[in-house]
Amino acid sequence: MKVRDLGEDKLLDLLLPRLLPGKTIAMRLRDDCAVVEMQDCRGLLVLKTDCVVEGVHFLRGTKALDVGWKAMMRPLSDFAATSAVPKFALITLMAPKQTEVAWLQELYRGMRRAAKRFKVSIVGGETSSTPGPIAISTSVVGFVEGERCASRRGGKAGDDVFVTGRLGGALKQKHLRFIPRIAESRWLTNNFSIHAMMDLSDGLGADLPRLARASKVGFKIQMKDLPLTRGAKVNDAISEGEDYELLFAISPRQRDRLVRSWAKKFTRLPLTRIGSLSQPSTKNFQLLPRGYVHFQKPS
Repeated sequence: MKVRDLGEDKLLDLLLPRLLPGKTIAMRLRDDCAVVEMQDCRGLLVLKTDCVVEGVHFLRGTKALDVGWKAMMRPLSDFAATSAVPKFALITLMAPKQTEVAWLQELYRGMRRAAKRFKVSIVGGETSSTPGPIAISTSVVGFVEGERCASRRGGKAGDDVFVTGRLGGALKQKHLRFIPRIAESRWLTNNFSIHAMMDLSDGLGADLPRLARASKVGFKIQMKDLPLTRGAKVNDAISEGEDYELLFAISPRQRDRLVRSWAKKFTRLPLTRIGSLSQPSTKNFQLLPRGYVHFQKPS
């Protein structure tokens, strides 16, 4: 059996149960970030590592500044999903020996710019030679208050499902220059009870079912209500991925106050109700074109 026969989710189902996380883990390994309880610490320690690989997350010829920005912002988007505050980062660079030094300098300039945006300090890392392709792994450490820690697992049947921003078309440019929704997620958890939340990195067709499975519920989506990027189609919004918007579930009792307050606070960022969570059932689990799944070819 090869990893292409399993895909990312089934591979993780096979590997993660064999790990020994210890008694300090506050959230399961399948959430966007690892959240750890620390003795004599007022908050929860949040850890996340992510990578960008040439040929997978960016193409040869992409501006190094943009690659660096994306390499830093990808794990920060998972901090947004957890409503956590990032503080420190470690960078591991793997590059062929024939790589231009000027390209790598621009790469790190892009990472520094992205880190500065969220007051993250790059405190170290590692470099290694590789036959190729270029790969950058970014590890980020931060914190979140226990009462504001968001995960995929708290969704309830009947909850409204919302997304921030617009979906689809990210592969044309947005995936290289996006801004993680950290400010928005911090505002949400400070003012509302968010039952479940994650970021949309692999597409609604992959990520919404993940949230539903983690919460042990089903879902119903109104396709006509999906907020589309100009020029994008519904299938793009569901399947393409790389949107890095927030997907979250909240009680319908909070809907009106949420919509009013959001419009006043974030005047330039749309917030859209796209459906609801439901009782788990094979009948109400709509068939969505799946999003991006690592190790497998797009369907």
